[in-house]
Amino acid sequence: MVKRVAIIGAGVSGLTSIKSCLDEGLEPTCFERSDDIGGLWKFKPDVEEGRASIYQSVIMNTSKEMSCFSDFPMPEDFPNFLHNSKLLAYFKIFVKKFNLLKYIRFQPTKCLRLCVRLWFPLRNGSSL
Repeated sequence: MVKRVAIIGAGVSGLTSIKSCLDEGLEPTCFERSDDIGGLWKFKPDVEEGRASIYQSVIMNTSKEMSCFSDFPMPEDFPNFLHNSKLLAYFKIFVKKFNLLKYIRFQPTKCLRLCVRLWFPLRNGSSL
């Protein structure tokens, strides 16, 4: 039986979590409250109360070589220090390359807390 995993947010951590789940044979579903991927790296001109956003001119202060995913280098034609729009483009290339979009549910309307269960698999096949 395939284990299902809920991932909250389709930012950098959410996207890599989707791919990691797939690599391990898990079935991820990512819930993204906005209409696009990118998380905090997605510039939004309209301020939403209670939601952080970068400003339009933000440029990364780490190089593309130090900021790329370990199994997915940034395109060679990208500048060494990326504007946020270029980083978002990189995320979109990553999503397309690994076919991750079908695992993301955008703008969910409700969030219900059903139960809390931590799952820690053990080497002997059981779990805590």
